[in-house]
Amino acid sequence: MADALPFAAALRRRRHARAAPGFAGVDFLHQLMAEELRERVNLVARNFASVLDLGGPLPVWPGAVRVSLSPLPGTDAVADEDRLPFADASFDLVVSAGALTTVNDLPGALAGIRRVLRPDGLFVASFVGGMSLVELRACLLEAEAGITGGAGSHTAPMVEASAAAGLLGRAGLVMPVADVERVQLRYASLFGLLDDLTAMGARSVLAQRRPLRRDVLMDAARRFAAMAENGKTAVTVEIIHVAGWAPGPGQPTPKAPGSATTSLAAALTRRV
Repeated sequence: MADALPFAAALRRRRHARAAPGFAGVDFLHQLMAEELRERVNLVARNFASVLDLGGPLPVWPGAVRVSLSPLPGTDAVADEDRLPFADASFDLVVSAGALTTVNDLPGALAGIRRVLRPDGLFVASFVGGMSLVELRACLLEAEAGITGGAGSHTAPMVEASAAAGLLGRAGLVMPVADVERVQLRYASLFGLLDDLTAMGARSVLAQRRPLRRDVLMDAARRFAAMAENGKTAVTVEIIHVAGWAPGPGQPTPKAPGSATTSLAAALTRRV
């Protein structure tokens, strides 16, 4: 049922569209993801002639077919990531930077990516993971619990790094691997962090959201400031990098689930 979905799809699209005009001013995390994707794909000595650039706020791959949540310049198709409007086996490579964090049906999106990949095609993505913004979450939770005696949902649930490779495997992608990168940002105030999240289109799009009271917000800001060192508070962003291959001839037999110990870079290099 639609009301059981975790994210409000229409709100997600609106925030994506509103953030687009000024996104280049706050694109530091997206650029980090995009550069990492390009470097990792470049480890594979292969020409990817047909590429799908899936859902991110800015293009990642020159000349790729681009899918976006809203009709931005350079967009070839407007669609949710879990409803790809392409025929089976259409692409050699699918790349996605920052788009899969708040997809309602992530397993369905991954299955759709597997469907549009040609045999031995590659999927590479980066997205924000479950250990992100733990400092913000703690401040909001503690402030609301202290003032109201309860706590609502103000930040979105995210994929845990330990589950990422397994999700790819269950979608039918072989040799799935995941790496985790943790980035620390520093902010002088909680409001500066919220301003950046707004500009990124990354504020909560939960379908069931509890309004954030002003007194709770101000107390959370006080708690955030109390965590500062040298005038700024460190904020953690976890980025999960994943890769998987569509089944194809001549591929090694995948190991049993949970037995993978190889890094993403090593797995891609082995495919050269």
